[in-house]
Amino acid sequence: VNVQFTDGFDFPVGKPDAQGYYNAQSFTKNNHLGDDWNGVGGGNTDLGDPIYSIAHGYVSFSENIGGGWGNVIRIVHTINENEQVESLYAHCQNVYVNEGAFVVKGQKIGTIGNNNGGYLAHLHLELRSEVGLPIGGGYSSNTSGYLDPTDFIQQNRR
Repeated sequence: VNVQFTDGFDFPVGKPDAQGYYNAQSFTKNNHLGDDWNGVGGGNTDLGDPIYSIAHGYVSFSENIGGGWGNVIRIVHTINENEQVESLYAHCQNVYVNEGAFVVKGQKIGTIGNNNGGYLAHLHLELRSEVGLPIGGGYSSNTSGYLDPTDFIQQNRR
């Protein structure tokens, strides 16, 4: 398989630095397993805004699984011969990538959604050190296999 190594990581909104967005519910707050990115305008002002792949990678999953998740995209990123991480983007309004596709850092992969009105619009972003974990529930006191997305991105910029 022709694997493309990542060349650093950027933020999934307001690329590359999340300009115009804030992390409304960060990793481990209320046992949250990801970061919730919201537009600074609040409410649904960010509905339909672009979501970007945080790094080069391979789309391992792209479908609407309903429930509290809605449209979910999962991308496996190969950092080096020994290390992979997986990013997960949830509640997408539109999805522009299919399972099996290769994407590059900063590529528009979808748009911010609100899970058909289930929430105010936001992007739920997870970053997992263990690739291929079950989808899970988005909340848990057990963070094994999960990384703090913001910390990881900030420490792995180019």
